[in-house]
Amino acid sequence: MTTHRTLGVLAVAGVAALVLAGCVAKRDVAATGALAVTSTDSACEVSDSSATSGTLSFDVSNRGDQISEFYLLAEDGLRIVGEAENIAPGASRTLTVVAQPGEYFTLCKPGMVGEGVGKAGFSVAGDRVEATGDDAEQNQQAVDLYAAFVKDQVEQLLPAVETFVTAYESGDDDAAKTQFPNVRAYYERIEPIAESLGDLDPRIDFREVDAVADGLDWTGFHRIEKDLWVPAEDALNADGASAWQDWAPSTPQERAAFGDQLIADVQELYDYVHSADFQTALESQGAAGLSNGAIALLDEVATGKISGEEDWWSGSDLWDFAANVEGSKMAFSLVQPFAESKGDEGGALVEQIDSGYADLEAALAVHGSLADGFVDYNELTDADKRELTDLINALAEPLSQLTVTVLG
Repeated sequence: MTTHRTLGVLAVAGVAALVLAGCVAKRDVAATGALAVTSTDSACEVSDSSATSGTLSFDVSNRGDQISEFYLLAEDGLRIVGEAENIAPGASRTLTVVAQPGEYFTLCKPGMVGEGVGKAGFSVAGDRVEATGDDAEQNQQAVDLYAAFVKDQVEQLLPAVETFVTAYESGDDDAAKTQFPNVRAYYERIEPIAESLGDLDPRIDFREVDAVADGLDWTGFHRIEKDLWVPAEDALNADGASAWQDWAPSTPQERAAFGDQLIADVQELYDYVHSADFQTALESQGAAGLSNGAIALLDEVATGKISGEEDWWSGSDLWDFAANVEGSKMAFSLVQPFAESKGDEGGALVEQIDSGYADLEAALAVHGSLADGFVDYNELTDADKRELTDLINALAEPLSQLTVTVLG
């Protein structure tokens, strides 16, 4: 949800259990032996499915017809440990990371769009290793991992929006309804990025009441949402006004215009996150930006999702809720090592935040998941909403101290 505020750029990626890529001496890399990766337009073949903890080197060769990327993903399949990008056909790139023991996934993304191909499990055994390198190195690696995460989410968002719009414009409302909350999850994990780009987020994600208040044309996800879940004649908007005041279901021509506009706006977001301006903006904020991103996404939950005002007609607020929490938690996990390095006070704060996320996730899981779907928001009882609100508040308090701790 977009409200009247300015958010810092969100930063998410990595996990606390992973040592940031590149924070090791180059001489240590050769000792591990390189893993060969072959990327084609339909496959991603890695020479081995396991390795010993420490510095891992992946030599990636693109034998396909499209520019490709290679990812090492954390166990949840979402968080990016390392990425080699912009590998032209016939070219090779080397990705070097330091990985702790655990389970991972490898994945290639020909064309730099969609979910990728050849996703396979990858195991790391052995002892934990410690990183070397100064704060500047680690800060840069954190920025780079976040940039990779954002690109990945937008690369999945764009084709998902195109498929969703095709269903909407063709009148296949059942298919569009099914896709709506899942498509939005990609956007909700990185929403503050669009919010930093002037009127882009309002075009993509403004609710009707926000557009009216700001005197803007109402477009984007929520304009389409109302077409898909046509309100009853006596229904009210979130602001208490008649749902039919100054609104009517879109004609086929209007649907085409709204759908094409959403694709164009997401394409603009795609172009931005693949630009030098995006990288420069991230680097200018560093670890403090990552911390503020964790706080900003939890604010998204507290100011809209928990009240049920975001997806007013579809009742799919819990999907947005969960995606915001995922993004917030990943932002926190990336700056967690910075906080822990501040001594006992930082360590205690990390433990408190960790516990807060665990409690909130457990309560949310009672109502479903992003993978399997959630209940309609209207099915939550007042007690359910109070519990979630209390847990958000309990997490928000220590999380609000994170930036000061990281900078201290």
